[in-house]
Amino acid sequence: MHKQLFIKRGRRFVVTAAAVLTLLFSCLPLQAVRALEPAQEQLFTQAAAEFSVPKELLLAISYNETRWQSSGDTATSDGGIGLMHLTAPLQVEDGRGDPSRPMPTHQTDGGTYTLDRAAALLHVPADTLKHNDAQNVRGGAAVLAALAKDEHDGTLPADINGWYDAVAQYSTASSEEGRQRFADAVYQTLGQGTPSVAVDGSQHMSLRAKTDLQPHAAKLQQNNGTECPTTVTCHFIPAGYAQNSADPADYGNYDHANRPKDMKIKYIVIHDTEGSYTSAINHFQDTKAYVSCNYIIRSSDGDITQMVRNEDVQWCAGDWYVNMHSINIEHEAFAAQGAQWYTEAMYQSSANLVRYLAKKYNVPLDREHIIGHDNIPTITPAKLPAQHWDPGPYWDWNHYMALLHGVSDQQERSRMTKPQGTQKSVTIAPSFATNQPAIQDCSTGTCTTLPAQGSNAVFLHTQPDAASPLLSDPYLHAPGEPGTNHIDDWGSKASTGKRFAVADRHGDWTAIWYGGTKGWFYNPAAQPAAYPSRDSVLTPKAGKTSIPVYGAAYPQNAADYPSGVPVQTLSPLYNMPAGQSYVTTAEKLPTDYFHDATVDYSQPHDHEIIIGQEKYYQITYNQRIAYVKASDVKLTR
Repeated sequence: MHKQLFIKRGRRFVVTAAAVLTLLFSCLPLQAVRALEPAQEQLFTQAAAEFSVPKELLLAISYNETRWQSSGDTATSDGGIGLMHLTAPLQVEDGRGDPSRPMPTHQTDGGTYTLDRAAALLHVPADTLKHNDAQNVRGGAAVLAALAKDEHDGTLPADINGWYDAVAQYSTASSEEGRQRFADAVYQTLGQGTPSVAVDGSQHMSLRAKTDLQPHAAKLQQNNGTECPTTVTCHFIPAGYAQNSADPADYGNYDHANRPKDMKIKYIVIHDTEGSYTSAINHFQDTKAYVSCNYIIRSSDGDITQMVRNEDVQWCAGDWYVNMHSINIEHEAFAAQGAQWYTEAMYQSSANLVRYLAKKYNVPLDREHIIGHDNIPTITPAKLPAQHWDPGPYWDWNHYMALLHGVSDQQERSRMTKPQGTQKSVTIAPSFATNQPAIQDCSTGTCTTLPAQGSNAVFLHTQPDAASPLLSDPYLHAPGEPGTNHIDDWGSKASTGKRFAVADRHGDWTAIWYGGTKGWFYNPAAQPAAYPSRDSVLTPKAGKTSIPVYGAAYPQNAADYPSGVPVQTLSPLYNMPAGQSYVTTAEKLPTDYFHDATVDYSQPHDHEIIIGQEKYYQITYNQRIAYVKASDVKLTR
C-alpha cells in the first residue's frame, strides 16, 4: 500500500487509506454515512443519536445477546425479545419432566423486565417492540439511557467507561455476579471487537476494538469450589433454590441428592441456551423458571459457570428419569445460527469439561451416553411434541467426539467409519463440511431457508428416492402428512454418531429401522453418509406382534412402592413392530425412581430412591433414545 507522509511540528504522521476514509466520512452528512452502513446497523446509529447512547455500546450489547440476528417476536429461553433482548415474563416450562408432580401455572419472576419499561419510555405498545426491529433497538437505547441516568443523578456518563453500571443493570440479572458477568462480557466485546457477521442477507456487520477502555469491577474468582478440570476457566453461581408459594411442593430449581451414591450418572447431555450466556445464568437463578442445568459455557471464549452441584438433580432435560441420571451442559447459542455461536473455544472448553466428568463418573465416551437434548424422550406421550431439539443439526458431533477421544477429526472419522462386522448395523457419519442439506427455520411464522453450512443431519425418506416424502413422526404430523426439512422436525433426520440396524439396501441407498418403519438415506460408496458398525441389536420376542417403547426405566409394579408414594405408571411412547431391530447398549438397566416431592421433606418417603425388580434395555428408536423391557425382547450381540 502506498503511504503519504505529512510533517507537522516536527512529527511524522502516516496516513493510510483507512485514515483517509475516516477523514472523508467526517466531512459527509450523517445521512450519507448511514447510507454506507447495512440497514441493520443503521437502526443502532439512529437510536444512539436519538438517546445519546454510545453506538458501540448498543452494538456490543446486541452482539452478546443475539449476534445482531433478528428473530421476529420469538422470545429466547429467558423471555428476551428482539435485537436488544428486551425481557418479559414467561410461562413456566417443565424442565423437571416428572408428570407425577404437576407444574405450577404462574409466570417467571425475573425482577424488572425491560420490555415494559421500554414501551413506557417510548409510549409504544409492547407488541410493537416485539415485532419491529427499529422500535426494539430504540427501546433498548431508551432503557439503557434511563438506567444510566438512574446511576448518575439524572445525567448521562461523559464517556463509554461510565456506562458500566447501567449495562450491568440492563441485564436484569438477580445477582451481583450475574450483573457483573454481563457487563464484563459487553466490555470485553468492546475491547476485542467482533468478527464479521452476516446480516440483512448479503450484508455484514462488525465492531472495531476500542483501545480507550478502563478496567472495571474485579474479575470473579475462578474455579471457586467448582467441579471443573484445571484446564478451563470455571466459576460457581448457584441456581435458584427456594419455595415459591405456601405449597412446599411449589419450589425451584433442582433437587438435593447424593449422586452417584444414590443414583448412577449415566449420561452427559449437550444443550444450547437459545439465549445469551448471562441471560441463561439469570434464568436459572429465577426459582419460578422451574429449570436449571449443571453448567453453562460461553461462546466467545469457553468460559464456564457451574450452577448445580453434580450430586444434585438439575431440572434440564424434560424427562425425569434422564435428569436423575445425567449431567447437563448448556452452550450459549441459537441452534439455527450454527457456527456463529458454536466456536472452537466453546468446543474445546466443553470437551475438556466432559472428559473430566466422564472419567470421574465412568460415563462411556460414545453417542449413546454423550447425547443431545434432541436425543432425549419424555415420560408421557403428551409432552413429546414439545420436547426440545437442541443442539440441532449444526453441532459438529464428529469434531466434538474427536476432542473427547483426543484425536484429530480425520482419526475420529476413521475410527467411526472403519468397516466392522457383517454390515447389519451402521453408524451415521456424513462429512460435516460437505454435508450441507437445505434446512428451513419456520419459528417466526414464515419459513426461510437457512444459510448453507456443515451439518450432522442425514434426512430420511420413505423410499430410496430423493423425491419421495421425508419420514413423518406421529407426534409432529397428522396421519399421512409427510415430514419436513424444518430445523425443529426431529422425526425426519438421523445425526452423526447414532447407530441403527440396517433394514434394506437399494443401489446407493440404505434403509435403517427408525421409529417403527424404514428410513432411507442416500449413502453412495464415493461419499458415504454412514458406515458399517458392530453393535448389539434387539427385536421383539417371537410370538409378540409388537412391544411397548417407553421414555423411562421406572419400576412399574405397585409392590415396589412404599405406602404413600404414587406408583409411576408408564404409558408407551411408541410400539415396536415384530420383525424390526434396534441398536442397544446391551446393558440391562435396573429400574429406579427418585421421589422428591417437597422442599421441606414433609411427605412420606420424601427424597427416597424407589428400586424396582424389572430390567430394561436402552435403544435408539428414532432421533431419541428410549427404553424397552428386557422381558419383551431378544438380544443379539
